[in-house]
Amino acid sequence: MNSEPKAALEFANETVSQRRFQNLLGDLTGLLEQVGRPPELVALAPALNPQLIRDTAGLQRFLEAYIQRLLVPIELPAIARAWAHTSRGETRELIALDSELTGQPLLTFFAAASREIGRFQLSALRPLRDQRVVQRYLTAIESGQAQGWHTLVYGLTLFVYSVPLRQGLCHYAEQTVYSLAEIASRRVGLSAAECRDIAGKVLAELPASIEKTLAPQDSPFLAVR
Repeated sequence: MNSEPKAALEFANETVSQRRFQNLLGDLTGLLEQVGRPPELVALAPALNPQLIRDTAGLQRFLEAYIQRLLVPIELPAIARAWAHTSRGETRELIALDSELTGQPLLTFFAAASREIGRFQLSALRPLRDQRVVQRYLTAIESGQAQGWHTLVYGLTLFVYSVPLRQGLCHYAEQTVYSLAEIASRRVGLSAAECRDIAGKVLAELPASIEKTLAPQDSPFLAVR
């Protein structure tokens, strides 16, 4: 096969893959806009109360709380485990992970929005008949056996479209934190530039967090087996 057409095909495939998972990232902004902050959530994690964001210091505390309470301990490991289960064709394990997330107290308040995004994105993969995990996970969701959390669909999508896991985790974290900062800038009148600077600052430890997520862990929830 001529090297130029082969290179062009590889580039086209990579472009499609990038576009697919960027679409999912884009939907996260909509999810974040939908999510409210009921009193019960504020009681569990007071720093996640957006009403406390009145200046750049308040925004930084809010973003740090999101990273420490949700992104690093729950969301990134969930994505990594979903990717791993999909790579090994482990539908039962993926469904079990779905149940684990359902049992996470902080996620209760994000469930409806997360399911909406996850199910919408997963339905776009329905034509991929050769992807058995995709089809079986869809069936589990439709039968009520699984919720279809957006983080799990994201990890599954990364594998299906051959996006490197480390790259996908990085993009997820950056997109989510920057989206939160952007939403805050509109709601409390902070400049977009200020908010982006704060987001960049709190993401400084991101590479180390991702490496920790990818490494074997003692915790059964964190482990990417």
